[in-house]
Amino acid sequence: MVEIFDNIRQLYNFSRPTPELADYIEFFSESSDEETTRYSANQHFTVKMFQSWTPTIWINLGTSYQIITPNYSQTIAADDDVLVVRNSMVTRFNQPTDHIFTVKFFPGALERILGISQLPFIDQVIPLASVLPSQLIFKIKTAGDFEERITLLQEFFLINVVKQRKNDHYIKFVKDSIDLHHTAGIDYNTGKMAEKMFVTSKTINRYFNNIIGVSPKKYFCVLRARTALGAYVNNKKTFLACNYGYYDMSHFYKEMLKFTGDSMIATH
Repeated sequence: MVEIFDNIRQLYNFSRPTPELADYIEFFSESSDEETTRYSANQHFTVKMFQSWTPTIWINLGTSYQIITPNYSQTIAADDDVLVVRNSMVTRFNQPTDHIFTVKFFPGALERILGISQLPFIDQVIPLASVLPSQLIFKIKTAGDFEERITLLQEFFLINVVKQRKNDHYIKFVKDSIDLHHTAGIDYNTGKMAEKMFVTSKTINRYFNNIIGVSPKKYFCVLRARTALGAYVNNKKTFLACNYGYYDMSHFYKEMLKFTGDSMIATH
């Protein structure tokens, strides 16, 4: 199963965060045992996810699985819980009894909620106990259901988001820049974005590198690729590459090959 090309969400139950956390958390999710069983047919299966720069927590409520990225391969035991930044492609090799509770943050949100920069976590699989209290992790793993797990985490996050004020200006600036990209349809040219945000190109580059760990140009290229690929998969007949900043379909296919590593994109 491949993100964007396939409906990965069918395997999970989803919930949006409370409004106070909506600027920092994209969603909570948990494996649906019924849908996972239906999809896997009691066979091993994979879930491939593309680059997004969205720090993601995976709390393991099932059996072991394996994480593969271009830079590492690691087996995650049944009692192991991890954090990954997702700055590169991530593939999870799952057993039929896979059961994961997920928290997907927006870029830079760890710093706002927990006072922890995501930069040191790039290209790594981080033990979750180095980020969250072990007692909280235990409560989440032993909670009765999906809703209780969400409640436990949100209560913890809300307490911490009040305490953490450091670098608020920089984090808000990066978030506002990303929001502008979404709403205004501005292209990924750093100069244009800097002009809209009333700063220099040097400043916007520094803020993005300090908060997310990548330049605004590279980050917005990722956003553009994800948006364009979703539109292409949704309706190939009406898709126009030029609407997403690509010169033509040849340029689009070339860029999608770089993004997905899949030379068969034109046949999907």
